[in-house]
Amino acid sequence: MLSTLLLVFGILTSNAQSREKGQPKTPPTATETLKKMDANEDGKLSKDEVKGPLKDDFTKIDSDEDGFISKKELEKAPKPKRRERK
Repeated sequence: MLSTLLLVFGILTSNAQSREKGQPKTPPTATETLKKMDANEDGKLSKDEVKGPLKDDFTKIDSDEDGFISKKELEKAPKPKRRERK
């Protein structure tokens, strides 16, 4: 009986994980990005706080050239190109 329960639980867990993997990831919203990267919680991102494609394109995204990326600038930022799957 216990082995049957473990088998059923394993199958259900496996199916749930495979469904999650099959769904495409959506890029984070500006709010989510700020919440994740804004280490000093001042509502804007400095070059030291950002990483990845955002850091690479910092000067393009910082449209008012104040040295920070605001939520408004994040919302207007071009989305990074997705890498092709092999």
